[in-house]
Amino acid sequence: MKKFPIVCIGGSAGGLDAYIRLLENLPADMGVAIVIVNHITKVPTHLHEILPNHTKMPVELITERLNIKPNCVFIIPENRDLHVVNGEFHLMPISKPRGWPDVITVFLRSLTRYWDGKLIAVIVSGYDGDGAEALCGIKEVGGITIAQKLSTAIQPDMPESAIATGCIDFVLSPENIAQEILRIARDEVETTKHTGS
Repeated sequence: MKKFPIVCIGGSAGGLDAYIRLLENLPADMGVAIVIVNHITKVPTHLHEILPNHTKMPVELITERLNIKPNCVFIIPENRDLHVVNGEFHLMPISKPRGWPDVITVFLRSLTRYWDGKLIAVIVSGYDGDGAEALCGIKEVGGITIAQKLSTAIQPDMPESAIATGCIDFVLSPENIAQEILRIARDEVETTKHTGS
């Protein structure tokens, strides 16, 4: 059976603004799983309390072996690397405890290896370049890569690093990223109907 799309939204400083603007423009029933990988180690644990005010989708803080399902928003917990195995989330001790974390890169690489459905990688506001190293791999497996338009990001370092890889398909505002995710999700539904998978 074909698996549903996963959208990984990676960000850090200024990411909350982008997450809110994105989620407020996404319907609750488009058939994709949204995974927010925030690389500031202290902030992620508050997102599952803030973001339910901005989406009709359930928002869950990821726990070990949590089943991945569509029409949900999942939040990475603090100080953990996130992996995917057999349709479940797996949490590991953070592999880079000092310096800038690379939790977005770690998760995207896990998706390219272990997820059969469509992948959409979105890099929004944040310092440093977490996620950038994995974007070309997402494209190699047929995924879509999106960076936040720099003028709309509170901290443009992270999307700027993503764009510099040459592996970004779209550079858009959070509102337009939402529209693109919806378009891709609808295309996937139509493809599934026609192939019967």
